[in-house]
Amino acid sequence: MTASNLATGLDAIAPLASLAALRYDPALQGQLRLLSHSENATYVLYNARRRSVMRVHRQAYHSYQEIVSELWWLAALREEGLQVPNAIAGLDGQLIQQVELAGLGRRYVVLFDWIEGSEPAPQGLDASFRRLGAINARLHEQARRWRQPEGFTRMTWNHASMLGAQGHWGKWQAAPYLAEPDRALIGEVVGLLGQRLAEYGQGAGRFGLIHADLRLANLLVQGEQTRIIDFDDCGLGWYLHDLAAALSFFEHHVELPQWIDNWLQGYCSRLSLGDEDLAMLPTLIMQRRLQLLAWTGTHRGTPQVESLGRDWVAQTLGLCRRYLDDGLRDVMSHGGH
Repeated sequence: MTASNLATGLDAIAPLASLAALRYDPALQGQLRLLSHSENATYVLYNARRRSVMRVHRQAYHSYQEIVSELWWLAALREEGLQVPNAIAGLDGQLIQQVELAGLGRRYVVLFDWIEGSEPAPQGLDASFRRLGAINARLHEQARRWRQPEGFTRMTWNHASMLGAQGHWGKWQAAPYLAEPDRALIGEVVGLLGQRLAEYGQGAGRFGLIHADLRLANLLVQGEQTRIIDFDDCGLGWYLHDLAAALSFFEHHVELPQWIDNWLQGYCSRLSLGDEDLAMLPTLIMQRRLQLLAWTGTHRGTPQVESLGRDWVAQTLGLCRRYLDDGLRDVMSHGGH
């Protein structure tokens, strides 16, 4: 996705979103305003009385059954008392709508109740990461004991699907600002990551259903209430990938060890982690950074990628060198858990 086809894509999506709005109760219908456009296009659908959030799915990213499975998990989490998005049925009683217009293709659409709250403030991030860790533990507790319905299917987030030739987010080799020596460096790191993750394994205590993108941006806080949003990437992965995802785009930050320590404090207030789990954190963090690097290649030219710029790629290469030198051991420099 480049800057030019981003605009073209939005031009194509807007009429489909307008058509989808007509599939719902007239009390919900109104104006549409774009909230974000990355893997999907997300709109607020609003009128004088009510707001809802419409997600227009990217083509060929999730199957119908994968979206159904996401909604199954959200319903199960709500039964546990977690505050997560609630899908709204259309006039036909279906939670997933399919819209199509000649020349614009076909899209799946889901409408969710509006969730009040705001992203945690940049001040006081220690407390925010503790909150995030504790919430992540609640998700993992539920996922481990939940009996998934027959037909449940979601993406798998393993080494091959993140950094392999058929990675869900594209090839890291296509990322911007990389020279051939840079690709050689990253390739060496990718090989070592794969080796260490294969040794760690995918046992039931380490690998299962995860949010996969639970960053602070996907928390909405209102007073003492914390709501979790954006389960679009949920799937099967290493449980501690959720910690790596919490640090997305800031893996190079000087305060990273402190953020990790606070996340772990929150998480370990509910679930315990073994030494082998903790030892794997630098590897999972490095893998996530390179997964994001692959994402910049498929989103080249978009505002999100352009805002990162050359410096972010240079910082990524610095992390790669540190990983080869000492395994990023300094990210675990704070207290034990």
